[in-house]
Amino acid sequence: MSITKTANGRFRAQLKNGRQFVGSRTFDTKTEAKNWLNRERAALDGGIDPRAGKERVRLVLDRWLTIRKTTVAKKTYGADADLRRLMPTSMQNVHLSAISEREVARSFEVLLARGLVDSSVVRYRASLSSFFAWCVREKLIVRNPVTGVKVPKGSGVVEEMDPFTEHGLEAAYLTWKMKDERLADILLVMGWTGLRWGEVRAMQVANFVEVPTPGLMVRRSQPEGSPIKATKGRSMRRVPLADRVLPIVRELATGRAAHELLFTTATDAQLWRSNTLRTLGWEKTGQGRRLHDLRHTAACLWLSRSVAPGTVQAWCGHESIATTNRYLHFLGTDADKAGLNRLNNDLGSAGGARDARNHA
Repeated sequence: MSITKTANGRFRAQLKNGRQFVGSRTFDTKTEAKNWLNRERAALDGGIDPRAGKERVRLVLDRWLTIRKTTVAKKTYGADADLRRLMPTSMQNVHLSAISEREVARSFEVLLARGLVDSSVVRYRASLSSFFAWCVREKLIVRNPVTGVKVPKGSGVVEEMDPFTEHGLEAAYLTWKMKDERLADILLVMGWTGLRWGEVRAMQVANFVEVPTPGLMVRRSQPEGSPIKATKGRSMRRVPLADRVLPIVRELATGRAAHELLFTTATDAQLWRSNTLRTLGWEKTGQGRRLHDLRHTAACLWLSRSVAPGTVQAWCGHESIATTNRYLHFLGTDADKAGLNRLNNDLGSAGGARDARNHA
């Protein structure tokens, strides 16, 4: 390693590995040059060649996408391939090692300014982080620049959950039954089990068990237009079947082979979202909700019946208890209920003061 002062008063740092020249940079101060050499030397000692970071981002991205095409689900690869379109050209044309948290944050801001919704930018961030994490594993760079950068909160309307109440679900079920009894039964099961639509489409008769307790083994999913794949989070979970929907599932499984689909139309065809919504007149009967709100309905129903949050987390397949806690906040905590009870039933000091004023 060496640092030399140039004719214009700056400092040029040269890095060598043995007798082999690795790279050089020029800095305004000797301290900056020294720090750069120390970082690069540490990278070399850790098995990372700084020259690898001199490749253009777009070239490394192409290599990564070639690998991803055969190692991840089709839907995941589609989101990853969008990096070519969404990543700013200026970012794709710089050296891999030149990407910092600042460039990552700017790319989020650019996408939001172009009108992308928050959820799309969050998906972009996930793919970008996976790309740079791969670069770290391949020892092309030292650290992932995406890790410490969050997507700014946009000004768009946040899509909130809108679960049915238990009474509201039963009322909707009666309406759906008049249109298509089989589909109505399936949606009622969704409202009591929290199954995702893709999980419902892929559920087999063999996944229905009654020992030691009635339940559904959620092992796979099939979003529309995609092949069968593992569930979200890639983990199997067991969902209980309450007495309200157990007879429905038993009837659907009766007379079917273990490998056959459990939830189908009345003609034994696989379920499709658009056909289901159209048949049930969802635009009116769903009362502005999404089909996914049936999953939220189940989580709220369980919690309102005093099922422990940790158990609800397992039944829903949430990776984090923080996700489950969203439903607790939606329903209101015990403190909220106790406070409301006091507002409605306890006059307290405010009532006493008001009464005192009235008598003055």
